[in-house]
Amino acid sequence: MNIKQSINNVNLKEKLTFNCETGNYHTFCPISCVAWLYQKIEDSFFLVIGTKTCGYFLQNALGVMIFAEPRYAMAELEEGDISAQLNDYEELKRLCLQIKQDRNPSVIFWIGTCTTEIIKMDLEGIAPKLEAEISLPIIVARANGLDYAFTQGEDTVLAALAQRPNLKNSECLQKQEINNYDYVEHLPLILFGSIPDPVVNQLTLELKKQGIYVSGWLPSRRYMELPQIYEGNYVCGVNPYLSRTATTLMRRRKCKLIGAPFPIGPDGTRAWLEKICTILKIQPIGLKEREDEIWNKMFNYINLIKGKSVFFMGDNLLEISLARFLLRAGMIVFEIGIPYMDKRYQGAELELLQKTCKEKKVPLPIIIEKPDNYNQVDRIRDIKPDLVITGMAHANPLEARGINTKWSVEFTFAQIHGFTNAIEILELVTRPLRRNQKLQKISSQQYTDRR
Repeated sequence: MNIKQSINNVNLKEKLTFNCETGNYHTFCPISCVAWLYQKIEDSFFLVIGTKTCGYFLQNALGVMIFAEPRYAMAELEEGDISAQLNDYEELKRLCLQIKQDRNPSVIFWIGTCTTEIIKMDLEGIAPKLEAEISLPIIVARANGLDYAFTQGEDTVLAALAQRPNLKNSECLQKQEINNYDYVEHLPLILFGSIPDPVVNQLTLELKKQGIYVSGWLPSRRYMELPQIYEGNYVCGVNPYLSRTATTLMRRRKCKLIGAPFPIGPDGTRAWLEKICTILKIQPIGLKEREDEIWNKMFNYINLIKGKSVFFMGDNLLEISLARFLLRAGMIVFEIGIPYMDKRYQGAELELLQKTCKEKKVPLPIIIEKPDNYNQVDRIRDIKPDLVITGMAHANPLEARGINTKWSVEFTFAQIHGFTNAIEILELVTRPLRRNQKLQKISSQQYTDRR
């Protein structure tokens, strides 16, 4: 019996199968979260504190954005710093004063890397004293690759933001907006997760159609516009990798978490909206029709992937949501690799995954946390999936072996949330398949011409 048959036999059961392999994070470095967060929080500055290796990574990974005058920099630790021979406080003070003079940000984020963890650099202890001295908020977030996977860098930043006391922003504008629209009366709702502004507007509008007012987003476009967070407020996430932020909002700020599937794909977006409506005691209107409309618009893409198989190696923690959507679209998923699995925070998403498999009458995929890439390559060789969604390090070696791949990082940076953006997911997934079809067509034409 081969691996494909054994997977099918194991997962004819009703419960998901969870395994854990090496315990390593074979992912992009989490300090890369700076790439999208500095653009999202427009009045911020990110100071990454680490070695030259971290600097090289930032330079290579984010160097394409250099012409946009990015608001991030690298505080490099030299041998003297690592030997604890230099004064951390004075050097960080010098850098922050220079940043304040040159860029005048509303907030500075210190991103601690692996090195700062190893040498026990007390960033959390230094920040409050320096913040008071230079009169500028300093927020410390750890984004080291020892403890966190690729996208969890954002999680640590938002968790640090969630712990800050409420800013004196304009609540009267919120009240005025509520009075100018016929919203249903409900407790304040705050959404968390860094997504592009157009997607923020789309999801806010979808909730507005149900009579739900969004009191704010974490993060906001500007630090001074962060939402007021009070005990008893409802909070709901839009990304699967924000479990630490969710925990902080519940434990530190005493908020009520709405555990919903994530708004990725029309099925996930509908389930996300319905869960929020249910918790706020609001009867949802027109969501089934809205979902059906989107599926109909994606008809051509769905025909292309129907019956095809996909294998997730695990990189950005979006794997469960993407697999659930692709299963609903007609694909076969044998294995979902994921760097880290929080079964509580992703509980509703896992339930929707099981429900989707049951309705589509397909086997449940095996979920492997912290997968061993060597073992995965062996399984891929045996299963021969039509597509492998993987990190950038493994794409070229797999392509050289005749296996179609798609970079998982592309899903991180693409607009994939909400009803209208579901087609972007299928655009990315089908690109290698469409490329192969074109190449086969060209090859066939050339053969005919030679004859």
